[in-house]
Amino acid sequence: ATVWGTGGRKFKSCHPDNMDFLKHYAELYETTDFLNGDPSWFMHQVSGSDNQETMAFIASTLSYGSRKQFMPKIEYILQLSEGNVYDWVKLQNYRSIFNHDDNRSFYRLYSYSAYCNFLDVYSSLLNEYHSLGKYVQMHAKTGYEAVETICDYFSSHSVSVIIPKDTESACKRVCMFLRWMVRNNSPVDLGLWSFIDKRTLIMPLDTHVMQQSNTLGLINSKCASMHTAIKLTDSLRTIFPDDPLRGDFALFGFGVNKVNK
Repeated sequence: ATVWGTGGRKFKSCHPDNMDFLKHYAELYETTDFLNGDPSWFMHQVSGSDNQETMAFIASTLSYGSRKQFMPKIEYILQLSEGNVYDWVKLQNYRSIFNHDDNRSFYRLYSYSAYCNFLDVYSSLLNEYHSLGKYVQMHAKTGYEAVETICDYFSSHSVSVIIPKDTESACKRVCMFLRWMVRNNSPVDLGLWSFIDKRTLIMPLDTHVMQQSNTLGLINSKCASMHTAIKLTDSLRTIFPDDPLRGDFALFGFGVNKVNK
């Protein structure tokens, strides 16, 4: 397929020499303006690393489907916690809203009961290890190991759907959360977890990103699996060797410009 770069230039392969326009898009779109309308905005609305990490993790669990639907749900939790979301979870203050007997839908597949169970497990983790970051640091040195560690912990404590049970799927929301936590020197990402090398992060992959990547020839796959996400990350590493997830902003920019042509 023919794809378009800056200045109306055509590209027909994914060779790094033909991907300068992705570097341009990464530079153009990784700015504070990116936060507007993005779930990463919420972690910048709270103070302190504990609150930022907790807000980011909760935001990531709700970030699927329509932004018009999930952004108000994240905003609701931010308001309930009055910006002190770390204590709100750790001290189980959410129990005034979420309880195990409430089977009403909170957001799409998540009932109030299921989300209460997730928050209970998260609260236990915070009380035992202080933060998710400290727990992950005990078990992981790479991006993939971090995804595996998070999935294993919640799965072993009977949390399903909200956190993937394993790394067979692309684990898009967990990979996105790790991007927020690990990448530094960014106006968007927080860079709180310096114990993970950002070169080992895995691209957050959903159907839209997969379509864009197939169009560009970065991958050749119809399955949004972890295997595909790793393949895409490997391709992006040829363009952004020190920081492959800059490609997340590049593909966002490509998508915006493709729509506007």
